[in-house]
Amino acid sequence: MGRRWKGIKIFASIFFTLTLAQLLGANTRVQAAETVVVRFGLFAESIPVADLQKAAETGEFPRSLDLFTRRLSEQQRRTLIGALRMRVPLNVVTISRLLNTQIGTTILNDLATAVARKDQAGAKALRAGLVLGSTAPQGLSILSFIAAYPSQSLEINLPQAFQVAGSLNNAFWRTQQFMLAISPQLNPTTTQISLPFDPSQPGNAQVQVEKLSLNDQKRNRNIPVDIYWSTAATPEKPVIVYSHGMGSVRTDLRYLAEHLASHGYIFVALEHPGSNQTNTDLATQGKTRLLQPQEFLNRPRDVSFVLDELATLNQTSGNPLQGKLATNNTMVIGYSFGGGTALSLAGAELQITGIKERCQNKLTILSLGETIQCIAQELPESSYQLRDNRIKQAIALTPTTSLMFGETGLTKVEIPTLIVASSADKTTPALTEQIVGFSKIPSPKWLVGIIGGTHLSVKDPSTTLDQIDKPNTPLSGGEIVGEQAADVRRFMKAIALAMAAQLTPEAQKYAVFLTPDYAQAASTNVFPFRIVTEIPPEAIPIGKQ
Repeated sequence: MGRRWKGIKIFASIFFTLTLAQLLGANTRVQAAETVVVRFGLFAESIPVADLQKAAETGEFPRSLDLFTRRLSEQQRRTLIGALRMRVPLNVVTISRLLNTQIGTTILNDLATAVARKDQAGAKALRAGLVLGSTAPQGLSILSFIAAYPSQSLEINLPQAFQVAGSLNNAFWRTQQFMLAISPQLNPTTTQISLPFDPSQPGNAQVQVEKLSLNDQKRNRNIPVDIYWSTAATPEKPVIVYSHGMGSVRTDLRYLAEHLASHGYIFVALEHPGSNQTNTDLATQGKTRLLQPQEFLNRPRDVSFVLDELATLNQTSGNPLQGKLATNNTMVIGYSFGGGTALSLAGAELQITGIKERCQNKLTILSLGETIQCIAQELPESSYQLRDNRIKQAIALTPTTSLMFGETGLTKVEIPTLIVASSADKTTPALTEQIVGFSKIPSPKWLVGIIGGTHLSVKDPSTTLDQIDKPNTPLSGGEIVGEQAADVRRFMKAIALAMAAQLTPEAQKYAVFLTPDYAQAASTNVFPFRIVTEIPPEAIPIGKQ
């Protein structure tokens, strides 16, 4: 798909709607409408849709389109002909449901800015055209969309079309295509799954929080720690350690910590002093660097140090946690940059050589997640192994993986691993940062897809209050958080509890909550959820484009 965009940009004035068509995987030929109008200021040019239909049928562009096609290479011409011939293999109900998700609404609003209309119904008109176009005998295509568009002509604002096309994050859009490929049926289906209970509901135990300040004298690092626990905690249940994201805090997943603790698990949230919010605040004041390359090594070592301290605490007479801390049976949870930390602890090898090749003089075209990873190129060695054998399982929430683990680093993961990917994540685009990496991780593994979720959707609402006034840009903003993301957090409670239970005698009872059927049953109108254990064959080419 990345190659397609190079050819499409010149022709974006005509095929602006291809953005959504490719998102859905479009394909076909149907009866067309009358004209497409390309407008540039006071100037406008009408293109007969019949000519576009003829191009799709013959594979050649009519002379009437020379103005738009004469500068295209032969490869670009073939790409555009292919685009005209493509159709969407989804029915009208599926299309309608997709457009009613958070990501669907965002897409329509973005596309509507380039459609010139006298009224304010751009997004509604696009929705109508896409839904009605999908009822065509051979399905939705660019041509069937135009034929169904509620106007005699589809009028494109050329400058705005180029602006929107230029701001598209290729990895972001390929992610949307992939999310559909891993489960093409977005319409609700009746599942025969039998659920013994609701794992998103809190346990019966009352949660307590113990705060510690641990000092690693060897590395001169003071590490604040919050321990969530209850009297239901037993050594038969694993310790759960949490690694937060870049520039964040240890309360990122407080709702999840309290949930797991209420079910008898001990949840240990630590703060990384070199990459937490305090460090970021100092960096914005010019008092320190935003991120030191050594932090890629210090973060996993912070977790290992905390586990050492907890093992000592477990033997401390009179401590309320004495005998309850099963540090040799630990599950690590990491979010964003912390997800990369979690995978390092799971055995993924940090590989530096490839980072240097990718990052040199290319920072302006990288996502924020990739830019952070580029800092690792300053490390002196070519690779690092930071595995902690006490960690038996890993959950990585929207992790950074694309650069820091190179081509083979993730193949060295040695424990069951669950990856969570959000389809509307701009910071760490799901396809490049999570999905491609997931395919390299050995089984057992799970990929959880949140269609419509953003980078911050999994976080505790108390840590996302600053998003209210953030502008929505191609690289940031537009976050679905707070009450809007309540369904996402509820699902995360269930998945995390089920995963933790796999390290207990109750593993089989909770296994049903790690299945595709449960994801379908837990899905909502706003957030369809998906769980797969392998990448479907039809989706593999998307990750390689």
